[in-house]
Amino acid sequence: MKNPRTAWLVYTALRLLFFAVPFALIYLLASSMRFSLMVSALIAAIFAALISASLSLLLLAKPRETASASIYEWRNRERTADDIAEDAAIDAAERDPAPGQDPAER
Repeated sequence: MKNPRTAWLVYTALRLLFFAVPFALIYLLASSMRFSLMVSALIAAIFAALISASLSLLLLAKPRETASASIYEWRNRERTADDIAEDAAIDAAERDPAPGQDPAER
């Protein structure tokens, strides 16, 4: 997928579909067994979440990787070498206190 938004839309739509379809089917099945609406919804939500997570891990590896790469590219789109060096210097200064400085004073 060339467009990062398309990658995220497809991934999100499939994740919602993987949850909604099992939820609806299990909810209808539990309701037909004369469970209360609240119990039917709870049972459906639990099983739909498990099914959705399983299907996501098995079937959505490629869309998840594409979406993740698009976030990485978006996050690092305007960072120059100078920005990266500056961030590294700030991180190093936060980790290692200046000589003679009490670490509790930071």
